[in-house]
Amino acid sequence: MQMTLECSKPMDWVDLLEQEARALVATLDAHPDASRLFAGTLDREGYIHYLVQTYHYARWSTPLLKSAGERLNRLGRHPRLAELLLQKAAEERGHERWLLADLYNLGCSQEQVHAMEPCPGVEAYTGWNFFTSRAGIPTAVLGTSYVLEYLSLARATGASERLVQVAAIPNISKAVTFLRAHGGLDGDHVEELTTVLRTLTDVEEQSAVLLSARTTRVVFPAIFREL
Repeated sequence: MQMTLECSKPMDWVDLLEQEARALVATLDAHPDASRLFAGTLDREGYIHYLVQTYHYARWSTPLLKSAGERLNRLGRHPRLAELLLQKAAEERGHERWLLADLYNLGCSQEQVHAMEPCPGVEAYTGWNFFTSRAGIPTAVLGTSYVLEYLSLARATGASERLVQVAAIPNISKAVTFLRAHGGLDGDHVEELTTVLRTLTDVEEQSAVLLSARTTRVVFPAIFREL
């Protein structure tokens, strides 16, 4: 009897990117504060901490994406990806104001928010993405975008709905603008980003995108309280 061996198909690099996104979701599902956020049972202090730290990185989203897109154009590389980065920069503009509005409805003024320092996880996140956009391989920032938009698609809408249903935090129904908006927006973004990333054939650039995804997967859980 002749035996045939089936060779498994090598995993597509974008599939590896999705693995990083899934790993981030799984890590957060096991994190005390993040899991409570998703379940709607997070306390006021924990939710404020999450919103403040999210503000500290989200306010840099537009300049980071814009810097990466403009640098790609200067380098004369990947005009479609450069256009996508600039488009995403425009889409992210003003999202930090949603966070300030949510925090205001929880009793935190803008001055109080600015007085709260970014945590090490946020500093690592912004530092890495500033490096890749300004001095590294600018397409790498798309790895960060992919895993965070995947996370929003997987958990943001459910979290906003459960926070309102459980109502453990006073005035919470007026403090879920950021979560609700991102849950609704990022589904199309993930699909669009996946399509465009499949056009990226340079192995070094693929590796850079994957590295940014992995870096984000490692540092992002640290935006939540360390309990």
